[in-house]
Amino acid sequence: MMIVSVIVLAIVLVLIGFSLKPMGLYLAAAFSESRIDRFFLPLENILFRISGIKNHKQTWKQYVLSMLLLNMVLLLFVYTVFRLQGVLPLNPLDISGMDPALAFNTAVSFITNTNLQHYSGESGLSLFSQVTSILFMMFAAPATALAVAIGFIRLLGSKPIGNFFEDFVRALVRVLLPISFITAIVFIALGMPQTFSGAVHATTMTGAEQTILRGPIGAFLSIKELGNNGGGFFGVNSAHPFENPNAYTNVLQCWLMLLLPASLPFTYGKLAGKPKQGVMLFGAMATVFLVMLAAGIAFEMEGSPMLQGAMMEGKETRFGVIGSVFYAIVTTAAETGAVNTMHDTLSPLTGMLALGNMLLNTVFGGVGTGFMNVILYVMIAVFIAGLMVGRTPAFLGKKLEGAEMKLLAITLLVQPILILVGTAIAMYFPAGNGAISNPGYHGLTQVLYEIASSAANNGSGFEGLGDATTFWNVLTGIIMFLGRYISIITLIAVAASLARKTAVQESKGSLRIGSPLFASLLVATFFLVGALTFLPVLVLGPIAEYVTL
Repeated sequence: MMIVSVIVLAIVLVLIGFSLKPMGLYLAAAFSESRIDRFFLPLENILFRISGIKNHKQTWKQYVLSMLLLNMVLLLFVYTVFRLQGVLPLNPLDISGMDPALAFNTAVSFITNTNLQHYSGESGLSLFSQVTSILFMMFAAPATALAVAIGFIRLLGSKPIGNFFEDFVRALVRVLLPISFITAIVFIALGMPQTFSGAVHATTMTGAEQTILRGPIGAFLSIKELGNNGGGFFGVNSAHPFENPNAYTNVLQCWLMLLLPASLPFTYGKLAGKPKQGVMLFGAMATVFLVMLAAGIAFEMEGSPMLQGAMMEGKETRFGVIGSVFYAIVTTAAETGAVNTMHDTLSPLTGMLALGNMLLNTVFGGVGTGFMNVILYVMIAVFIAGLMVGRTPAFLGKKLEGAEMKLLAITLLVQPILILVGTAIAMYFPAGNGAISNPGYHGLTQVLYEIASSAANNGSGFEGLGDATTFWNVLTGIIMFLGRYISIITLIAVAASLARKTAVQESKGSLRIGSPLFASLLVATFFLVGALTFLPVLVLGPIAEYVTL
């Protein structure tokens, strides 16, 4: 059975791999003048006229400011809905409004594409909030990230950054809406409910009364996974049979999570005119992903030495160990945050791998922003290579000088500072460490995972942590906000600085970024930076837990 499962997984990975390059090329066409314009431009022009969007190019500062202003308006809107949901329509369960701290956390969580949930979806939100705020933000947040990534790629290719509002609408109309519409139909056909009716009441075989909650789950799940959102309609997320009925929906969800972030290297190759570099970037990320996946399956199949045969703890029998680990590695690699198993019950080393994906935030990463982080590491690798051979580091023929390296250093330090300082704060104050349900090494991992998930805009939870408190709502809300926007601003500034420079002609001594040798250097940089930054805290958490078992 084990061999069959591995073969099936290998076939699934191959099929997913074949879909990524076509998707990457489609994204390049969707954000350029191409033949597909005739299908989408009429609708887009109507939206442009209604919203007053002018067809003009922006500077990088105007582009970033437009992104921030739109996101802040949407943040205020959804916060208001969460606070007032008790008096708004479509509230058949008469759910009251959220308290201020939880509303703040939830609003920030969904505008930053994190989808961290300190509430239970089916009992914490009305249908009105689910549709007008949660579902709406599941389109707006990834559209923001995808638009910014395209603008970033244009600057790297020495082209104008474009217009943020145009790119935002294109991301919605040409990418997210059509794909999510089709996959929603597939999900519904595979058994997911799709209704605006409230709960139904049933009598069980033993005579007990049961309330079964329903909703527009098929539509919800398609954009939840495609947009790397991850927030669940139900509290147990994709472990719930309505959100993930069978093995087919499990595989489809994994494919959707990887579709956009794993295809962006090919988009970059096309738009920047460097197809070999696109293939190299994909190969480097795919290598790390496959290593993480293989190691995770091996660790989880080994089980716990103290509880032989307990490796199914916290997992759904319809997915098994391999289906559960595959989902856990995909959701943390793609920074989605959806879960079909309780990560708190994973073996210490498997849990560390899922955590490691978020700490690196480069194994595909979330839609748009994950790719920008990968380019950050590419520039760091170029800088390291330049130091090794005594040459001025250059990327795409542009020299990386003091101004760029300072911004890159700031970007590189943001996430470690947020994670390590945030973890220290939570462990120090009673309001933070009082939420730990399993003291000791595992308790540190619970806290570290929650903070890392917030900083990386992943949103998955290790569970077992009592985080539905004002302390945790405010702390993780601030971390999610800073983790999202600081790196976007600094990396766009780096790309804009490079775009203003004149490219130098490559010589025989130039570093070939599209080569397998550089791909190896890039992977080494991922782990070198990650190990130097996070190894001590990992030793105190999951590694120490594993050693003491």
